[in-house]
Amino acid sequence: MTSLKKIFLVGPMGAGKTTIGRHLATELSLPFIDTDHEIEERCGANIPWIFDVEGEEGFRLREHKVLDDICQSSPAVIATGGGIIMRDDNRALLKEHGVAVYLHATVKQQLTRTGKDRSRPLLNKGDPKTVLTDLMVIREPLYREVAKSVFPTDNKSPRATASAIAKAVNEILQSE
Repeated sequence: MTSLKKIFLVGPMGAGKTTIGRHLATELSLPFIDTDHEIEERCGANIPWIFDVEGEEGFRLREHKVLDDICQSSPAVIATGGGIIMRDDNRALLKEHGVAVYLHATVKQQLTRTGKDRSRPLLNKGDPKTVLTDLMVIREPLYREVAKSVFPTDNKSPRATASAIAKAVNEILQSE
């Protein structure tokens, strides 16, 4: 069942996409891919550097290329970057090539989880709470547009969330 498709985890920074994705991949016996890590590996530089040198648009172009390549590969659990849903063509790829699961976290939880992380370029400009709130207003409808299922991540362990997602994804794939 789940071996037939890719499972894309979408959601804001700090929602737990990478952590939950690793647990989910283990549970489903699938490879795990993190699009941000893949971009860094291909570029030979970290994301803040890419943002500094190429700007957000340059980063988004690299992100699209990585997503397109992943969509042509074998089934896997894929943790996506928080802004991957901003491009129409990326949303189309997510819908066409797998099952997207929206990991929802409140702005308060995002602040707690990202507070000491200096590797998030969008949070290094301005008040993080305002930035996260503004991003959520823009991005949440897009996360919901691509997602077949929504999972709040605020008060659950990553392992428990991964187990619940595995069950939901199996049900979604059985119904298709």
